[in-house]
Amino acid sequence: MAKRGHGDGSIYWHEERQRWAAMASLGYDATGKRIRKIAYGRTKTEARTKLRGLIRDIEDGLAIAGDRYTVRDAVNEWLDHGLAKASDGTKVTNQYLAEGHILPFLGARKLRDLTAAEVDTWLAGRAEVLSTRTLQALHSVLNRAVKRAMARDKVKRNVVELCAVPRGKQGRPSKALTLAHASAVLDAAAGTGMHAYIVVSLLTGARTEELRALLWENVDLAGRPDASPPVPPSIAVWRSVRTSGDTKTKLSRRTLALPARCVDVLVAHRTAQQRMRAEAGPRWIDLGLVFTTRYGTPLDAADVRRDFRTAIREAEGIDPKQWTPRELRHSFVSLLSDSGVPIEEISRLVGHRSTLVTETVYRKQLRPIIQSGATAMDRIFTSNGSQFGSQRAQSGSKPGASEAEPGSDQG
Repeated sequence: MAKRGHGDGSIYWHEERQRWAAMASLGYDATGKRIRKIAYGRTKTEARTKLRGLIRDIEDGLAIAGDRYTVRDAVNEWLDHGLAKASDGTKVTNQYLAEGHILPFLGARKLRDLTAAEVDTWLAGRAEVLSTRTLQALHSVLNRAVKRAMARDKVKRNVVELCAVPRGKQGRPSKALTLAHASAVLDAAAGTGMHAYIVVSLLTGARTEELRALLWENVDLAGRPDASPPVPPSIAVWRSVRTSGDTKTKLSRRTLALPARCVDVLVAHRTAQQRMRAEAGPRWIDLGLVFTTRYGTPLDAADVRRDFRTAIREAEGIDPKQWTPRELRHSFVSLLSDSGVPIEEISRLVGHRSTLVTETVYRKQLRPIIQSGATAMDRIFTSNGSQFGSQRAQSGSKPGASEAEPGSDQG
């Protein structure tokens, strides 16, 4: 039998394992020690086939990848090391998706042997029980995990990237309150700890993540009525609870004129918060937030959702379990549209990058006509006669949303 050439590897009988061994050399490590990789076969032919595979892997730069490296290994390594800059919430969400929907179905599969057909079958099965958005998130998790493994020479190609996400189960569509139901919600919330939050959310359209991060220093409840032109009370929406602290997009940073009803509830809310702070004493953590827990700490999404549903449980015609805080924003858009505000102005008020999102999400409610923001809300919910409310109602002025940030130049 001819002797194998240099770099062709070797085949020999491994007495201890009682198998044929195929060995290929990977070169030397930093200490000068030879690195070898070995595969075993029941027959010499099987060992020879595996040797050819080892040599191909060396030529493709995949020599360090183990034969037993699985999808579970790739996903777990990505969860452990690929989310270093992500928030805790993002890490928990991805962990849940991986452990609940990826690893039970694909985790034991060797990554090298994973095929696009298997990924398609897995996605199709998950589509029967999950929404399209969740399927997209699952595909993203697996895709990013395999990409990371590919970058570290654990697999030759990413088959997940070749697979399209199917349409999932129809999710619960977002709803918008009618004027009658919106009024019922506001009345039911009066006197509760969520009253100010609900009023500001419904009458300004701010995202829940923006309101949870709102600071008192970014709230102007007095305005400058003597200026020319008068400057109305406003809130500067340019923070969120995202990891970076920034709003969703650059255009989401906006300054919104406050309807008179918002000014009233925020004044009362600030007084109530001062009492709450005195009661908490040294346990109060002063972060300057407008909406907080009883100890001054930030509200999380679960806090807001729970307290919102509790606050509106007496609202006539409303089932609290069927509504979420984010639908106050949908209601804001719907009420403005029905009141005659054009889609371009609504898009600016809610901080959308363009009218496309506004049209896509709220197409059924939109009837673009004319007028805007705080003016329309004062008219819809009957102004309390305050100076700014009266001025806007009489003049039909359009304070709307200003892109200017606190302390920045206009324009």
